[in-house]
Amino acid sequence: MTDILLIAGLWLDGSCWNRVVPDLEDRGHRAVPLFLPGQGAPPATATLEDQRAALTAAVDASAGPVMVVGHSSAATLAWMAADDRPHKVASVVLIGGFPCGDGEAYADSFPVVDGMIPFPGWMAFESAVIADLDEEQRRVIAAQAIPVPEGVAKGVVKLGNERRYEVPVTVICPEFTVAQAREWVDGGEVPELARARQLDYVDIDSGHWPMLTRPSELADLLDCAAAG
Repeated sequence: MTDILLIAGLWLDGSCWNRVVPDLEDRGHRAVPLFLPGQGAPPATATLEDQRAALTAAVDASAGPVMVVGHSSAATLAWMAADDRPHKVASVVLIGGFPCGDGEAYADSFPVVDGMIPFPGWMAFESAVIADLDEEQRRVIAAQAIPVPEGVAKGVVKLGNERRYEVPVTVICPEFTVAQAREWVDGGEVPELARARQLDYVDIDSGHWPMLTRPSELADLLDCAAAG
C-alpha cells in the first residue's frame, strides 16, 4: 500500500479528486486529497509558504514513504515536497504541469482582482485544454471555482536541496503529447526536470483535467507510478 497525496491546481480543492480516490483505494492505496490554505475560508491571507507547510505536514504525517501528485500549477508544490523531504517522498507525479525553478513566481500569468485571482472563464484556455469537458462540466467547474489568493499565485518558489533530483518523477501528459513534453525538457524549458535522475512520461487521452473526465484511467496510471 502506498500513501498518495493529491494536490489540485488553480481554482480547485481536494474535492476534484473524488472520482479518483475510490479507484486508488480499490487498488490498495491510501489516497489523501489535500485541502490547502487558500482553498476555502479564509482565503485572502494564504500564501505559497502556507500551502507548502501544509503539504510538508501531510508528508510527515504519513507512516511511510509517500507519492506526491501535483496537477497543473501544483506540479511546483509537489516538487517542493521533494525538495523539503527527499528522504520521505518516494516519487512525484506531475499531471499537465511542470515545476518552476528557484526564484520564480508560482503562477503569475493571470490578473489579480482585489487580492485574488478569479477563474478567468473558458475563453482563456486553448481548445485542446478543454476539449473533453462538456457544457455541464464547464458550468459546474466555473461555478465551484475558488479564487486563488495573490499570496499563493505570486509567491516566490524556493528550492535548495539537491537531493530532490534523486526522487523519481513521472509526467502524465494530457492535452500535450509525450513527444512534446520530452522536447520541452530536453530543450531546456524545464530545467528542474532536466536534472532529474529518473524521469518517465506517460500519455492520457484527455484535456487538462483528467481527474474529472478520465478518473479511472488516471487512477490506473497513478497505480502504475506507485508500483515503480
